[in-house]
Amino acid sequence: MRTNQLAHPENDLPVIVIGAGPIGLAAAVQLHARGQAALVLEAGVGVGTSVRSWGHVRLFSPWRYLVDPAARRLLDAHGWRAPDPESHPTGAELVGRLLEPLAALPEVAPALRFEHRVIAVTRLGFDRLKTTGRDQAPFQVVAEGPDGEHRLLARAVIDATGTWTGPNPLGSGGVPAAGERAHVARISYRVPDVLGIERWAYAGMRTLVVGSGHSAFNAVIDLAELARQEDGGEVVWAVRRQQPGQMFGGARTPRQVSRGWARRSRSRRC
Repeated sequence: MRTNQLAHPENDLPVIVIGAGPIGLAAAVQLHARGQAALVLEAGVGVGTSVRSWGHVRLFSPWRYLVDPAARRLLDAHGWRAPDPESHPTGAELVGRLLEPLAALPEVAPALRFEHRVIAVTRLGFDRLKTTGRDQAPFQVVAEGPDGEHRLLARAVIDATGTWTGPNPLGSGGVPAAGERAHVARISYRVPDVLGIERWAYAGMRTLVVGSGHSAFNAVIDLAELARQEDGGEVVWAVRRQQPGQMFGGARTPRQVSRGWARRSRSRRC
């Protein structure tokens, strides 16, 4: 296994960004705009690896909220054709129309290192028990790359890995619900592609959706549409909130809830 280490004067050390998704690339562009060196380590083979896993999901936020201003300036300078700012992209469209063009820019591409999985972040020369002077030492990032282990020095580290690979359990307090571990093979912790390649697993079935965030909204909407198309199936939606109307912008009455649901359904399909 080959091991190497970047050797720079401390003031010249880069900021290491872990993850080449939307946030990681935005961080790299912001660093470039400030004249700061960046190094982006991505475990996948390309940008937006996690986003590609939910490429079928349409975002609740329109394009105008998804493009970092510094990234927009760089892209525009290279003739980028911006999407309709009021349209809502899917995950696949976010990768294809934003992340890939951004990663190809000459200001960004040299900073990207793919298939580099970070396995440790430490302070150089400090173990867990030594604290005096720790905040003055550079960071050491240990990553496994295609050609072996790399030990990279950095003056700062930005964790942009997201939560996709570490979803919350069903139980409260961050622990699995009773029986969850025993039935983990029947539980999807992400938004399944129920109208696409995973249709066979959900058509005609009774499905429980747990949660009150945007992912739950997407899952419920798609499952309801699947039940309509298949003329069968049932969706049960479980939330912890005592006031369901809070999920719809603070609505309180059933009529307000139904109106809020309709608005969100339309935004999902636009």
